[in-house]
Amino acid sequence: MQTSQFRRENDRLATVIEMLTLPEADRLALAAEYRVRSEAAFAPATKRVLRQVVASFQEWCREQGHPEEPPISPSVVAAYVDSLSGRIRASTIETRLWAIAEMHKSRFLPSPCQHELVKLAIKAVKRQHGSATRQAAPLGKREIRRALQRLGNSRRDLRDRALLLVASDTWCRSAELVAFRVRDVLPQADGSGLLFIARSKTDTDGRGAYAYLSPQGLAAARQWAEVAGLAGDDPLFTSSIPRDPKRPLDPATVSRIFKQRTGRRDVSAHSTRVGGVHDALQVGCDLASIMIAGRWTSAEMPAQYGRMVLPALGAAAQVCAAWGE
Repeated sequence: MQTSQFRRENDRLATVIEMLTLPEADRLALAAEYRVRSEAAFAPATKRVLRQVVASFQEWCREQGHPEEPPISPSVVAAYVDSLSGRIRASTIETRLWAIAEMHKSRFLPSPCQHELVKLAIKAVKRQHGSATRQAAPLGKREIRRALQRLGNSRRDLRDRALLLVASDTWCRSAELVAFRVRDVLPQADGSGLLFIARSKTDTDGRGAYAYLSPQGLAAARQWAEVAGLAGDDPLFTSSIPRDPKRPLDPATVSRIFKQRTGRRDVSAHSTRVGGVHDALQVGCDLASIMIAGRWTSAEMPAQYGRMVLPALGAAAQVCAAWGE
């Protein structure tokens, strides 16, 4: 393992040295080609975050009197991390470091973010302020059912009923929910359904996956599609106004619908994903089956989502119950 890592690092350094010794015109041509290829390779959300972070970092550099174009020295990047300490989460700072590294990668320059000064700076942030990530508030089946009971039969109500049920059944992320096409709804012989997820946050290559849809969720999705006149390649979740173009909802709209229909300001489009894990743990599902349902490749995220439920299901709680405590 160590030998292969050493070889990869050697190869990386050799490539960096080769790039740095190229004539300026050749390196600029490679950088231009990199920009073109990255436009096709990166997801729109990734490109948006990259542009925003780079613009913010360069503005900070100008304010502090530092060069804003690569190569940026590790000392400057470490000072940037220091300036963010306590203001934003460590995970957000790491996202910004990724963008700074990408700035350099796009010019075929070594990243300052791998320097020990920067590593120590981010380590200090985590030590002083912690590295916990903010988690969406859970939204489980019980609250979804209560929200459904308040809905009527208007076009908007039918759309939102389908959205709430599909989100609650499939544990899909907001970007996945708004990407569904009507053809992705696949009825099954037992009355349930499947939803084909063409692409996701963890499946950028588009291998595809399937999510379970309850009979109630399937019926709601099909009813909404029929009422709205949607079929085939049409987006499953669109505006409820009849004459509006058939465009998919924005992910932010999904969050607004969840807030409005549940009456809770703390929920977001991710809340049904967290709530699904809570529900599953409370009915006795193991982490392996939860990973399958949520399409996770490791138990880390579902365990994190369930960290407020797991203690009540653990050995300590069982011992207390056995002793009548």
